[in-house]
Amino acid sequence: MVSEVNTTQAPELRRELKARHLTMIAIGGSIGTGLFVASGATISQAGPGGALLSYALIGLMVYFLMTSLGELAAFMPVSGSFATYGQNYVEEGFGFALGWNYWYNWAVTIAVDLVASQLVMSYWFPGTPGWIWSALFLGIMFLLNFISVKGFGEAEYWFSLIKVATVIVFIVVGVLMIIGIFKGSTPVGWANWSVGDAPFAGGFSAMIGVAMIVGFSFQGTELIGIAAGESEDPAKNIPRAVRQVFWRILLFYILAILIISLIIPYTDPSLLRNDVTDISVSPFTLVFQHAGLLSAAAVMNAVILTAVLSAGNSGMYASTRMLYTLACDGKAPRIFARLSKGGVPRYALVATTVVAGLCFLTSKFGNQTVYLWLLNTSGMTGFIAWLGIAISHYRFRRGYVHQGHSLSDLPYLSGFFPLGPIFAFVLCLIITLGQNYQAFLADKIDWMSVAATYIGIPLFLVIWLGYKLVKGTRFVKYGEMVFPDTVKK
Repeated sequence: MVSEVNTTQAPELRRELKARHLTMIAIGGSIGTGLFVASGATISQAGPGGALLSYALIGLMVYFLMTSLGELAAFMPVSGSFATYGQNYVEEGFGFALGWNYWYNWAVTIAVDLVASQLVMSYWFPGTPGWIWSALFLGIMFLLNFISVKGFGEAEYWFSLIKVATVIVFIVVGVLMIIGIFKGSTPVGWANWSVGDAPFAGGFSAMIGVAMIVGFSFQGTELIGIAAGESEDPAKNIPRAVRQVFWRILLFYILAILIISLIIPYTDPSLLRNDVTDISVSPFTLVFQHAGLLSAAAVMNAVILTAVLSAGNSGMYASTRMLYTLACDGKAPRIFARLSKGGVPRYALVATTVVAGLCFLTSKFGNQTVYLWLLNTSGMTGFIAWLGIAISHYRFRRGYVHQGHSLSDLPYLSGFFPLGPIFAFVLCLIITLGQNYQAFLADKIDWMSVAATYIGIPLFLVIWLGYKLVKGTRFVKYGEMVFPDTVKK
């Protein structure tokens, strides 16, 4: 890898992220507003059984992706992660497009989080101009990433710990309510699962729609692949994070959805909304209020603010490292490959911060339509990154075996090959292409809506094929793949 060679005679990325950091980074990347706010919408649309089945199915897909990424990241722990793997084991232009799309994805996501932070803070300070909060939080995220990678890791650890503690408390309170302890209520049982068309309301089409929401909720688990380049003993800690973290996340989601569906009927109009501007409609808030905890809205507002800041902090880290790796490989301006004495790519960090700030200004002072398109393009790139992981792992394993290497030499071995990456690829592709399938069933197709939803796909293809045409690159053959002789620790 060029990025490994070019940085050996200069300050290097510091491997200061410990196992606990990796664990919480993966948890923090997944538990966010998708669980705290949007989970109610999934139950209302698909019913309790449909929501649970969708979370379980998408969760299985993401687990397969995590095992694929774990095998790759433990063997080759680099900050470029799946962009580097796509370049080495699929096609150079493919990795180039993955890297730039992922950088753009998180840069825009930071802007989205800045907007969300304003809405959350208006709960406590309705008279304060929102841009002040956005500027403050952007500055905090920048400083956490500017000083050292350890600063980012510690911040993300505590952000994630707050979210995990909230979910655990929610599960405990929910169980106590279900068995009839809080407020002297009678046990709820499965009564709400027999309301209306429950447990599967809306049929198969509703489950497809919910699957898209659920998929977005799980995005961020791939962050441990980016963090692998700065983790201590990646051959040991990456597999541990993959094994431990995902099942905890899946457990949190499944139990949380089950508790919400048992306590609140899916026909409750409050669940129909998916709006971060009104914390009172969060299913977590509704359950806490049912338990007699009147301050639930204020507490959940603080937790959701933590989730927003965590997402922005992780996004700034991921996008900065991706831009740094692209620069090291000659696929971005060389200035972004420079590191501080502490091993932080500060020029890449500044560039990412500026782009995030400009995207934020677009939402506040520019064309709202442009911002909507940016947001939709960003959302699609997360699924494209997952597709890239599945393809890269499949070709990596085939090439590794083709050249006669022993699987026992891999620090971590995905036990589901080839079923895992194939299943993940197919299901992820279905979700990506079906994101706005309802538009094609209408009497008159709204092509602007279709374009806004799917713009990320042609953008990725243009970047990939454009690079391929200019550079004349081709797919890497199994016999030509280069594998490191030893794992860098």
